[in-house]
Amino acid sequence: MPYQQITIAVTDNLAERLSDALMDHGALSAAIEDAYAGTDNEQAIFGEPGMPAEQIWHQSKIIAIIANEDEPDTIVAQASANCGFDEPPPYSREILDDQDWVRLTQSQFDPIQISNRLWITPSWHEAPDPEAVNLQLDPGLAFGTGSHPTTRLCLQWLDSELKGGESVLDYGCGSGILTIAALKLGAGSATGVDIDEQAIKSSNDNAAQNQVNAHFYLPDALPEGQFDVVVANILANPLRMLGEMLAGRTKQGGRIVLSGLLDEQVDELGGIYSQWFNIEPAEIIDGWARLSGVKR
Repeated sequence: MPYQQITIAVTDNLAERLSDALMDHGALSAAIEDAYAGTDNEQAIFGEPGMPAEQIWHQSKIIAIIANEDEPDTIVAQASANCGFDEPPPYSREILDDQDWVRLTQSQFDPIQISNRLWITPSWHEAPDPEAVNLQLDPGLAFGTGSHPTTRLCLQWLDSELKGGESVLDYGCGSGILTIAALKLGAGSATGVDIDEQAIKSSNDNAAQNQVNAHFYLPDALPEGQFDVVVANILANPLRMLGEMLAGRTKQGGRIVLSGLLDEQVDELGGIYSQWFNIEPAEIIDGWARLSGVKR
């Protein structure tokens, strides 16, 4: 059976209310996204210790799925009235063809080779190389399956630079992929941090699936201490803001790895982090960059 997808542009103070109201009036799902995602105006949402995490984009879009037989005008009007709007907001509509969504999703995620010895393999696939270091990871709610260049860049750094026994902090852990990879590649301990409770749950589930003993925390719950390696695969805006904190979490002589930034942001971010680190030349894949350095 085909479905209808409706997209509504909203401001930050309306997004959650209208999203919930759409679900109350018949939408099968409703997600909130940055209206400017993928553009120069994309707004990074992030939290710092002691700051509220319930931030949302200033300009958002709600993407809702409704049954093909339902009338979108009615659902949007009812949801809008429930929110106290004077009139329903404009929306766009498209038809999603009937498909086996589970099989379609699975077909898009084959095993990914990161290096000669490191693979990421979804649970429905056999490991292509049983002798390799295999991370079993399925696509889920939290970001990070290894397919994005920034994740690949960080995994390649861990693969080539970890010597064994290091303590690793993965700040912005998402699915926990870098935390788990660090342990499988020989780290002595690995800790992940994320502002999203769903990411913490996903990371714990993935660590259990990979049979590693990782620890995951919300920012305010992270215990005191410094690490041999600090990895932050987030975005340029939070990296700008979190520099002093990340430097403080890195031992003298320790290493930092930064990704989630674009090629043209390398010089700026490198300048910021050179206050604390000797920054090495950037590595670039498909316009995305990775910086690394040693703490002085």
